[in-house]
Amino acid sequence: MDFQPRAEFLTKSLHRADAWVDHFRRQEFPVLASSAEALEQLRANEDDVDAHLIGQTFANDPLMTLKVLIHASNLNRERRTADAETLTSAVVLMGITPFFNLLGPQPTLEDWLAGDSEALDGVDAVLGRAERASRFALGFAAHRMDPDADILHQAALLHDFAELLLWCHAPALAKTIRIHQKFDPGLRSKVAQQQVLGVDLMSLQKDLIRAWHLPAVFGHLLDERDPQDPQDRCVYLATRAARHSMLGWDNAGLPDDLTDIGALLNLGPIPTLRLLHDLAGDPLARGPDTTM
Repeated sequence: MDFQPRAEFLTKSLHRADAWVDHFRRQEFPVLASSAEALEQLRANEDDVDAHLIGQTFANDPLMTLKVLIHASNLNRERRTADAETLTSAVVLMGITPFFNLLGPQPTLEDWLAGDSEALDGVDAVLGRAERASRFALGFAAHRMDPDADILHQAALLHDFAELLLWCHAPALAKTIRIHQKFDPGLRSKVAQQQVLGVDLMSLQKDLIRAWHLPAVFGHLLDERDPQDPQDRCVYLATRAARHSMLGWDNAGLPDDLTDIGALLNLGPIPTLRLLHDLAGDPLARGPDTTM
């Protein structure tokens, strides 16, 4: 049986950036089923829960992370002296009991898109890329002994959150973008998005960061342009390498990734490649001559 879209799913483009921002701001969105289940388990043991445990529990769910940051960013905003830049610090700002009060039982992504296997595959691809990019960013930051490693990990995890929201609220349009790129492999994602949506997702993402009053740090950490600041570059190269290596290690873009990551980390090509394999959970077989 063909998938019948929910009445609330968008099937036609809103065309203007401000209309997309307004729509996303007014909509609920789901989290991973594993996160929804873990939230209820933590709720049942609230007296034994702290912010660090909550941060660890949801560290790999970009949708849950985004939801918590949105709640925290709009809490006592006029009186705050600092932003919560990580999920853990957001929970500290909110307090444990208010956290559970603000986040009741959550809708799950799996139920939200139930019956639409193509949409589930699409969102799974974005989630897999996000998780991989966050591992790369954390590994690069650890190698550089960056004190903001947690923020860089989270920025890489959230790098494509607008695409996740599109799959949740307008799966038909997300599929159309994929079809355009499938039939025109040279078509850039930004151009395909503008053709279908009237706006590219990275620009929309920046508008949402401002509209939700998310920490300003994410505005530049999520920039797609080739940055020179080491922290921005850490996230940029992590997401680029994740995108190029998702389907294998023979992508034509990977040699440039290795060169740029090696320059950032002061590593030679082979140690850089080995590091990427290790961070991806796919260790590179060691040959007799692999030191540089």
